Amino acid sequence: MTETQPPYTATGYGATTNTEAETDHRKRNQRTKCLVYILLFILFQTAIITLFALTVVKIRTPKFRVTDAAVTNFNGGTTAKPSLTARLNVEISVKNTNFGRYSYRNATVVIKYRGTAVGSAVVRRSRANWRSTKKVNVEVDLNLVNLQTDDLNAGSIPITCEAKLRGRVEVVWVMKKNKSTDMNCSMIIAAQQIRNIVCV
Repeated sequence: MTETQPPYTATGYGATTNTEAETDHRKRNQRTKCLVYILLFILFQTAIITLFALTVVKIRTPKFRVTDAAVTNFNGGTTAKPSLTARLNVEISVKNTNFGRYSYRNATVVIKYRGTAVGSAVVRRSRANWRSTKKVNVEVDLNLVNLQTDDLNAGSIPITCEAKLRGRVEVVWVMKKNKSTDMNCSMIIAAQQIRNIVCV
């Protein structure tokens, strides 16, 4: 009787095809995982760069404002000769919201009464550190020789503070950009006090 030969075992040719298929399958899985990791890394880096550009690198215009003021040496005129002389003590702030310091040059603050300049003062060059507010105090001698009678009788004298501050923002010691900011503040002198300070 003829004996039947058993099929190839794991050591034979019949098992080689299965082993190669499993190896190829594992390699495909590894390549897929590698591509997924690369894509996730690229997405993560893109998100970090975008966040950095929107927060740290983005340069904003500093704010130049009058935050407080007081009147001294007040000397009002008469109805026959309406006038006013006084000293205005002004607290000015330079608010820098950037992730880098703001260095600014000298600036002239002009006080106006109904469009006419009645006094001025100089804000000296300095710097506002990153994400901080620099406060400066200046004194302005006011001389209103053409005070309107209606304002004098009402006891309410409107004035404005105007100035332009020019400087440069330095971000992360690499990026530098010139930035100018305007001051446009209004207020009222009433009862020898400053009221209703509004800046736009």
